Amino acid sequence: MAKSKTNETRDFSQRRWMKPSVRAKGYAEERKAAVHKRGPKNGEPLSEYDKGIRSGYLLAQSDSTGIYKYKKALGEGKTKQQARDISRQKGKKKN
Repeated sequence: MAKSKTNETRDFSQRRWMKPSVRAKGYAEERKAAVHKRGPKNGEPLSEYDKGIRSGYLLAQSDSTGIYKYKKALGEGKTKQQARDISRQKGKKKN
C-alpha cells in the first residue's frame, strides 16, 4: 500500500493555505484562553465541541487566504510552483 501524503512529516513553519477577520481573531483568542469571551456563555470554559468549531473555522480562513494568494500570483504571471510557494508563506509578502 502506498504511503499517503497525510502520513508524511509536514513542515509546520509554512501556512497550509490565514485570512484575518474579526471572527477569526476572536476565535483564536478564545481557543488560546480556553474560555468564551462574548455572548451568553462569557467566562465559561470552552467544551471540546466549541474548541473544534473554532479550530475548524480558523483552518477554513487559512485555506481561503492561501487560494486567494495562489490565484493572485498566477494572475501576475508566476509559475504554478512559484504561486504555490507564495500561497504558503505566512504573513505579508516582503518586497
